[in-house]
Amino acid sequence: MITAKPPSPQMPDWQRLWRDSLRDPAELLRLLGLEGYADRLSEAGRTEFAFRVPRGFAAKMRPGDIDDPLLRQVLPLRGEELDVAGFGVDAVGDLAARGGPGILHKYRGRALLVATGACAVNCRYCFRRHFPYAEETAAAGQWQAAVDYLADDESIHEVLLSGGDPLSLSTAKLKTLTDALAGIPHLRRLRIHTRLPIVLPERVDAEFTGWLAALPWPTTVVVHANHGNELCGEVAAALARLRAAGAVLLNQSVLLAGVNDDGDALSALSERLFECGVLPYYLHQLDKVRGAAHFAVEDARARGLHQELMRRLPGYLVPKLVREIAGEPHKTPLA
Repeated sequence: MITAKPPSPQMPDWQRLWRDSLRDPAELLRLLGLEGYADRLSEAGRTEFAFRVPRGFAAKMRPGDIDDPLLRQVLPLRGEELDVAGFGVDAVGDLAARGGPGILHKYRGRALLVATGACAVNCRYCFRRHFPYAEETAAAGQWQAAVDYLADDESIHEVLLSGGDPLSLSTAKLKTLTDALAGIPHLRRLRIHTRLPIVLPERVDAEFTGWLAALPWPTTVVVHANHGNELCGEVAAALARLRAAGAVLLNQSVLLAGVNDDGDALSALSERLFECGVLPYYLHQLDKVRGAAHFAVEDARARGLHQELMRRLPGYLVPKLVREIAGEPHKTPLA
């Protein structure tokens, strides 16, 4: 049974639970009764791209099932060590889009702020698994250089908080950032890209929702769930708290071999998202980052799955099938 340690009064529950995350993939296999598969593990889970999984997320995995779709997203396998042509360290051209310290400016009218390099869970397909966070995080210098960049460009009307995961920052630090952004008159919208409400729903606490409700802009929270099994009751309650604080909720998924490359799985995900008050937004084809080639799904199959969703679901529950191509001025539709 996967359990957490007793509570500590010195920190919020979500931070305690985060610090108690699993850090050894072999331990996760033992907890799931899968010790016999330890020979499949890659050293990348200890060195190149560290392993981290909250125990609450691990508790949703099926014991005894090495093919569990949640387990596959986080388990470092030997396939990560393969050198596959076309898969590199900067899959979507982030570094070429650097506008300033911690700022990625790819698209007209909006800019992305790399708020932190930290995440609550390290997904093995992460397109920023090789990103130089130590040099490219906006938190350095108390955000000032990033805020100055945004203030100097009046064409920027929307700021995206990303990372890493911006919700891995304390609410006090998020408030420091948004207080600085509030002084920029041409900002009209705020968008937050986060996986924490899915993998660590305790993060959406009263302090956080109070901050969210007080923001001066219309705010969209884009969560990241790839499979309906991620959306348990605790997650649904966290998403309800986000909606009650005034946020518009969207979801983006990545099409992943062995996780959700199946019409039933994708359809069930969209249905469950809607039950939780979240609209499906994007279904991304895999970004070709080194170490993730074993998750790739052929474009023809991706298009076929998207067509199946269109036959099975109302249009508002069908996410856009897209790929991000470095240097392009927008996401590229594939269907």
